[in-house]
Order: sequence, then C-alpha cells, then structure tokens
Amino acid sequence: MATEPETPEAALAVESEVPSLVDHYFTCWCKADVKRKPWEDHCILQHSNWSLVDKNESFSAYAKQINLITQTSKWRSTPSVSCYLKICVITLAGCHPVLQSGKAVKSISYQISTNCSRLQNKVSGKFKQRAQFLTELAPLCNIYCSDGEEYTMSSCVRGQLMEVNESILHKPPILQEKPSTEGYTAVVLPKFEESKRKTEGLLTQKLYEEVVVKRINASTATS
Repeated sequence: MATEPETPEAALAVESEVPSLVDHYFTCWCKADVKRKPWEDHCILQHSNWSLVDKNESFSAYAKQINLITQTSKWRSTPSVSCYLKICVITLAGCHPVLQSGKAVKSISYQISTNCSRLQNKVSGKFKQRAQFLTELAPLCNIYCSDGEEYTMSSCVRGQLMEVNESILHKPPILQEKPSTEGYTAVVLPKFEESKRKTEGLLTQKLYEEVVVKRINASTATS
C-alpha cells in the first residue's frame, strides 16, 4: 500500500519523482485553493496530444491504448465518425488535506444535491447526448473523513461529464493511495471550441510548486 505524504513538502517531493506513465501521457494542470478554500487543490490531467479517435471503437479501447486510468469506461459512440479529443481527468492534488497524514476517508458521495447525482449521468450518441454539463466550479463529489471534515471536489474545467469513478465509492482508501490513477474522481470532455482555452485560470506544475513553496514559507513565518 502506498505511503501517504506526511506534509505538503513531502507531497511536493513525491510529485517530482521519476515520471510515471501518467506523466508521459498527460499534462498536469492544477487549481489551487478551489472555491477559495486554503489547500483544497485539485489536479487536472489533460491528455498531452490531440488524438484522433475512431468512434467505431469504444472509449474504453482508446483508454487502454493510451494507458488511461479509466480502463473500465463504458462510453460508447456513434459508428463511422471520427473526432479530436483532449480529455481531462480530475483528481486530488498532492497537497490536498485529504492526502495528508492522519486523514482517513470514511465515505464518498456523488449525490451533490437532492435532485442531482453524478451517478445518474448517462452518455450516448455522437454528440454525447444527456451528458451532464459542468462549469468550472460545478461539484463532482463530496468526501467525508473520519474526523468529521468534509470536502467537495469540483470540475475545474467546463465540459461534459463523461464518467465518474464508482470504484472509490466501494473502496474509499483508493482516493488516498492512488489519487492520480485508480483514485481519480471523474473524466470531463471540454467543448471542442473551448479546448484551447480551457486551461485559463489553471496552473502549470511548475507554477503550482511555486505556490506551494510560498504557502509553506508564509506559514513558517507566521508560526
């Protein structure tokens, strides 16, 4: 089982280790202090290159081809149509409180309101009909920890919800043990016309690391 980072500094060091398959195939973008909540940072893993997908194949086949973490995807598409995709996988950033030592995730819920559940998301057809549309601040799920703390994960990018990760409902610790792989939260497909500007407001990995260092220095100075 993976060892959780004990401090934000340790989490930052872990993210700087030898590149993984995820690092190879995806570009990491970060959103710091989501909804102005300190340290509640999210990571957006964006596929690094424009990829032509033959819609005769299921998205799960495409996922396996590029080693995407959502290998159990059930997305289906209309035959004989091709399109360009730049999918985004939403995960926790390494410095998020949920990933710090001492935290234990009790449960996770995709029921974001009385009338809306991300589990009810259904995707079909060429234009991904019936897929829930997400704004940057749209909630994806709620995380409940054993210490009574609650955290909400947001989309961070505008687009259609392609998939949520039901595995974390049955095995909540995966969210902490493998946050950027099996513990991902959701997969979002930005609108084609917005694809080139969907990273506005997001930080590159380098800029995010600088933000974390400034936080740590500020915290040390005031302690």
